[in-house]
Amino acid sequence: MVRAVSLFSGSLASIVATKLVQGMPQVEEVHLLHFRSPFFRDYDRTKELGKQLFQGSFRSQSVKRDFVELTNIPHNGGYNRRSCCMGCRRLMIRKALRYMKKVGADFLITGELVGARGVGAEDIQELTGEAGAEDRVLRPLSARLLPPTLPEREGWVDRERLYGLTHDQRDELKKIAEGLGIRVEDFPAERRCKLLLPYFGRRLEDLLQEQHLTLNGLELLEFPLYYKKPPDVKIVLGCSKEEKRRLQNFFLPEDLRLYVLTGDGPMALVRANWREKSPEQVLEIIELAARITAMHANVDPCRRVPASYRFEHSQETHRIHIVPFASEEELEKHCIRLGF
Repeated sequence: MVRAVSLFSGSLASIVATKLVQGMPQVEEVHLLHFRSPFFRDYDRTKELGKQLFQGSFRSQSVKRDFVELTNIPHNGGYNRRSCCMGCRRLMIRKALRYMKKVGADFLITGELVGARGVGAEDIQELTGEAGAEDRVLRPLSARLLPPTLPEREGWVDRERLYGLTHDQRDELKKIAEGLGIRVEDFPAERRCKLLLPYFGRRLEDLLQEQHLTLNGLELLEFPLYYKKPPDVKIVLGCSKEEKRRLQNFFLPEDLRLYVLTGDGPMALVRANWREKSPEQVLEIIELAARITAMHANVDPCRRVPASYRFEHSQETHRIHIVPFASEEELEKHCIRLGF
C-alpha cells in the first residue's frame, strides 16, 4: 500500500499536483498537510478547498515559531523574494518529511513549478537535499524537468503521466485542471503569502533587527501607511473604517493613540521605547505623528489643526495643535515610510 503526503497550499498548482498523484493506481492514500504562519492568509479557505476536493485527511501545522528560518532574511539585511521562497520551501519539506514518517507515508507531493520566483531546477534539488528529503519529493507539474524520484523509479507513479511545466505556463496548468474536472478559482501565491509583497518584506527586514519581535508587531506591517523614525519609533495609520477597526486590535498598554479632530479622519498607533525618551523627545514624537496623521486627513495643509492623543494605559486625553506636512517629500526629512 503506497501512501503520500501532499504539501497543500490551496493553490491551483497544489490541487492539480495532488489530483494527478491521487489518480495513480498504485497510490491508495494521500494525506493533505497545510502549514500556518503569521505570513500566510486565508487558512479557512484552504481548509475548505481541501475537504471539498479530496476525501483524504487534512492536517494543519503551525510554523510561527520558525519565522526566522521561514523568511530566510540574513541578520545584516538583504530581503528578496527568491531567498524567502527558498527558506520557506526548505523548512516545509523538512517538517513535512517528519509528518510523512509519522503517518507511514512513502513520499511527498508539492505543486512547485520550476522557475517560480526565480527558483530553478538546480535550486529545487539543492533545497530538497538540504531539507534531508533526498529523492522522496515528487513535483508532478515539473517532474520531467527534474531527475526521476523514488516514487517514479519504484513505479508508484507513472512518469509519463506527469508534466514538465515552468511557472510561466499558467494557461497550460488551467487546461490540465479542466481535464481533471477541477473547477476552482486560482489562489495565487501573491494572495496567500504576505512575504511576496515587496513592502512587507522590507518592513520585516527592518523589524527583524529588533531584539523583541512579536506577532503583534508583525501584524502592523500589513497596514499601507507605516512610518519609521529610527531607531525605534513606529507610526501606523488606519484610514478607512476597516483599517481603523483592525488597528484597534493591536494597541498595547504602552502605545499612544492619536487622531485629528476633523471629520472621520485617520487614527494613529504610535509605538516607541518611551521610557528611554526625555519629555522633550516624547513631545517631538507626538507632534511628528500628529503632523503625519493630519497630512492624510481632509484638512487644509496651511492651517493649524487640533489633534487628541492619550497613552493606552492612561485615561487622560491631551490636545495639541499642529500644521500638517505639505507633502511626502517634506515628511521624509523627519522619518521614512517603509516599503513604498
